[in-house]
Amino acid sequence: MGDPRRQKNTYNTPVHPWQKDRLEEEKSLVKEYGLVNKKEVYRIGSKLKKFKDIAKSLVTKPANQAAKEREQLFAKLKSLNLIQEESLDEVLGLENKQLLDRRLQTIVYKKGLARSVKQARQMIVHRHISVDGKMVSSPSYLVRVKEENSVNYYEGSSFNDEEHPELVSKTPSKDKIDDVEKGSAKVKKEAEKAKEDSEPKEVAEKPEEKPGEKKEEEAEKKKEKPEEEQK
Repeated sequence: MGDPRRQKNTYNTPVHPWQKDRLEEEKSLVKEYGLVNKKEVYRIGSKLKKFKDIAKSLVTKPANQAAKEREQLFAKLKSLNLIQEESLDEVLGLENKQLLDRRLQTIVYKKGLARSVKQARQMIVHRHISVDGKMVSSPSYLVRVKEENSVNYYEGSSFNDEEHPELVSKTPSKDKIDDVEKGSAKVKKEAEKAKEDSEPKEVAEKPEEKPGEKKEEEAEKKKEKPEEEQK
């Protein structure tokens, strides 16, 4: 049984901690699948390694025992939709992404129950998600093919309420759309008016005066002045 105060890890860490390609791959997986830290990547890798080790050990085992374990292994992997054919080569070719796609957190996001993988994790931890009618609070739970259609909100969850803020459609109402259209039309009209005001107005050209006409006007003004003085 062992000492309960010294529990063993359920995963194996990499042999060499500083490998650039592996570190970049782990970083992208954490971001893509909304994982908390790299320990979850290590757990997935350890589980995958376990499947591969079983497949390798079948070669050296007696025929009866190997056939039994082979059947159990293939049944397990098929239930998780990880393999299509009963082939050891297909088992050895499995990758971390294939197992990460079967996590409950990923399934909840892909089914559209959450807006992001991080929100999917929050919903599961806060006990809003059920699998086959049973509440599941572990984001790393591996969903079987027969359980995938039963993944939904838990019966007692507030997300079953259609008026929940996270479920209300974000599309604006017709009145709001009309107000926006009126506002945009008003803004457009004001912009056109400002443009017209900023454009330089054409100044009406005065007709050119001929030199003879100017002299005649001056002579008429001189005649008018003496008449006013006499009055």
